[in-house]
Amino acid sequence: MNSTVGQMVTGRIGMMEGTTGSMAPAPEGLQGMDAESINCVLELLVAPLQTAVPQPTEVVLHDLQRIPDTVRAIAGIVTGRQIGDPPTDKLLERVAAGDLSHEIGYRSQLPDGRTLQSSTIIYTDKDGHAAAALCLNTDVSAWVSLRAAMDRFVLGHESAPAQNHASMAALRTQASSASADGSEYFPHSVEDLSGRLIEAAIAAVGVPPQRMRKEHKVEVVAELDRRGFFLIKQAAETAAAALGVTRFTIYNYLNEVNGTSGAAD
Repeated sequence: MNSTVGQMVTGRIGMMEGTTGSMAPAPEGLQGMDAESINCVLELLVAPLQTAVPQPTEVVLHDLQRIPDTVRAIAGIVTGRQIGDPPTDKLLERVAAGDLSHEIGYRSQLPDGRTLQSSTIIYTDKDGHAAAALCLNTDVSAWVSLRAAMDRFVLGHESAPAQNHASMAALRTQASSASADGSEYFPHSVEDLSGRLIEAAIAAVGVPPQRMRKEHKVEVVAELDRRGFFLIKQAAETAAAALGVTRFTIYNYLNEVNGTSGAAD
């Protein structure tokens, strides 16, 4: 470990407030370092950080130089992911768009109904490229239940049901809005992520593949490109199978979307 990295670990790392009052290394504390060094520093902090924050919380380090197998370190069991798993759809989309801003305290909902409050902090290397993402996901479902119990205690049995119904409706609306707006999806494999992105892109176009004309398929490819789908290995082949065309046709559609020339299929 070089002296710069050692200094980061022993005392120079600043702190940024996270999603549940937890703390994470501030990105400015790692400026001037290469991507691998940044990931080495953050990897050492994943487990200690997870034990220091309110539970149940999962801390995940994504090495953004390793797309699609970005999960480099993980501590805590919330989403069930492991080392070598891909990034979330939301993170992949942000990397593709060059969005290196931090997102603190946003809500997501897992398929089993649990509500998460999450934070994503992006770290850039000395050249300004995305190097790593440190993510904290806290399961706040118990707090939702506690709020319902407190409502029953404070408001009484007659008033509480209506209040609880309104509270849960608000949470469902919030989760639905987040989902429609690209809420986080936590895949466990590249195939899982690819399938989710294709499903979302086709839904956005609103035409089933068997009824699509060329313009619809181009729209799907444009949507996939926006979501970072083509950063995934064998993405063109996967998209081709879903749309019933060849991978060369997918490349042509990409050329059309990006305004570049390419040979016709």
